[in-house]
Amino acid sequence: MQTPILFDEGGIQTEAERTGYVWGIAFIAALGGLLFGYDWVVIGGARQFYEVYFHLTSVAIVGWANSCALVGCLIGSLTAGYFAERFGRRRVLLVAAILFAVSSALTGWAYSFNSFILWRIVGGVAIGFSSNVSPLYIAEISPAAIRGRLVSLNQFAIVVGILAAQIVNWRVARPVVADLGGEALLQSWNVQLGWRWMFTAVVVPALIFVVASLFIPESPRWLLSRGRQREAGAILTRIGGQGYADVELTNIERAVRAEVATEPASWRELWRPGVRRIVLVGIALAVLQQWTGINTLFNYAAEVYRQAGYGANDVFLNIVITGAINLVFTVGAMLLVDRVGRRPLMIFGCIGIGVSHLLCAWAYHAKLRGAPVLILTLSAIACYALTLAPIVWVLIAEIFPNRVRSQGVAAAVSALWIASFLLTYTFPILNAWLGTAGIFTGYGVVCLLGCLLVLVWVPETKGKTLEQIELSSANAASL
Repeated sequence: MQTPILFDEGGIQTEAERTGYVWGIAFIAALGGLLFGYDWVVIGGARQFYEVYFHLTSVAIVGWANSCALVGCLIGSLTAGYFAERFGRRRVLLVAAILFAVSSALTGWAYSFNSFILWRIVGGVAIGFSSNVSPLYIAEISPAAIRGRLVSLNQFAIVVGILAAQIVNWRVARPVVADLGGEALLQSWNVQLGWRWMFTAVVVPALIFVVASLFIPESPRWLLSRGRQREAGAILTRIGGQGYADVELTNIERAVRAEVATEPASWRELWRPGVRRIVLVGIALAVLQQWTGINTLFNYAAEVYRQAGYGANDVFLNIVITGAINLVFTVGAMLLVDRVGRRPLMIFGCIGIGVSHLLCAWAYHAKLRGAPVLILTLSAIACYALTLAPIVWVLIAEIFPNRVRSQGVAAAVSALWIASFLLTYTFPILNAWLGTAGIFTGYGVVCLLGCLLVLVWVPETKGKTLEQIELSSANAASL
């Protein structure tokens, strides 16, 4: 049966063309996630070389070098909400793309530790912008029936970026000579140039993101909040057709009129009764996603696998395997999120990651090495990629009322980066104090507690429009 042809303000347009259009603009917005994933993980392979180059020996300094970008992430996430409301979502994505390109090149070719730290922080600002605005933008341009998949596209892009960084690290790094040390190690290719190219490689996709960002439309919800009904209507028509646009315009304009009748949204409004509960749930989900400990398996993968008995050259291949598993199960999440729902996946993820971590702790305690540790870490990463990694971003983009969505997302994502900073900065210290078995035990307990959080507080948002989610939250708060 031939796809029907519809006439609308954009001319003749098929259903397939409209679907392709919304997926296309979501994919461009998700490029911010790809750059985020690459920049976030590239340090896992580069750190063992730049630490030698900059003569880093203190565990505190090593922790700072690996976590300093998170300071920028926090700055970016705290300011992204304001900039997204003031200037629009599209412009913030463009600025993030430019910052990614500049910071990656200058980080890679930093010749002093202070300049390295500075440009890592600037790159973190780009991550903070994109991690706020990419899922926010995608949620606001997505029809309800496929919003979960489209927002999950951002997480898919993140894991593609992670895998790309792991492959680049693997292919750029030259084989390590086991007994190489001292001046010979300092003058080796990996220490002098290898880590630089690991950072610099992301400049090319960053420039693609810069150009592509010039061609995506602004969020219809943001346009309507600025009284630009004609532009918003044209975009919604192109996304879903005239009937879809009429319904969406009515619903969004009703919400906008309610907002205009009150004072402008502010950060203080996040703590008002009815909104405060949603904000606390968003913050708790963000912290939970980080304190599952999975990011230590990316940022400190080399150290985790060395302690499991793997040699230096096998470590890079193991890291690529973790990235491939991450990618495959993220695709699974995209297929399931709008079918199974958010809550069941979150509950399964918390239990699966928690059990994997506790078994991994037992393996380290029993001094098992090699394959058992690799299999258990891959199990934890698979559960995370299928559940918490994408679903938390979907929920953060969905659960906040339209009026304070930018501020709510900023608050949750800022909490995420604070939690991530604490996780990344403290890992070397806790690893020296508690040992790897103790750390994984702690992460496992956090995951199981997170299961209780989801059971009690997290709403199901599958198949609902953003306005319907807002109404459901308001009704729940009034009970």
